[in-house]
Amino acid sequence: MKNTVLHKYAIYGLLGICLEIFWTGFCSLLASDITMAGYSSIWMFFIYGLAVFLEPVHNEIREHNIIVRGSIYMVIIFAIEFITGFILNLILGACPWNYTGQGSVYGLITLYFIPVWFFTGLLFEKAHDFLDLVIFDSRN
Repeated sequence: MKNTVLHKYAIYGLLGICLEIFWTGFCSLLASDITMAGYSSIWMFFIYGLAVFLEPVHNEIREHNIIVRGSIYMVIIFAIEFITGFILNLILGACPWNYTGQGSVYGLITLYFIPVWFFTGLLFEKAHDFLDLVIFDSRN
């Protein structure tokens, strides 16, 4: 399929936005908000779309155990979150997220998300394989 990278970028961007809306909705329930209102930012589409560049990493580490793979994704996702947050703060003077309190690193990442990014990376593997096998049929 022509423009596969652009198509995957868009799919990962939309998938990330959807996951974030569900995540924030469930978090609002934990804060006693029974409306479970979820939210995201348009900027997040562009950031989540960057997952397309994790595909070569997935192909390289595919044979490693789940702990190694999840840890690698977690570090990469933290780096992307920190760098994109820093750039948005630099250019716009604002960032869609702002972590505070213990575990926060300059308000751009929070160490409390270690398990979140670990498992998000592993979920990404499933999305990558699905896209390649079902949507884009990489055998051709």
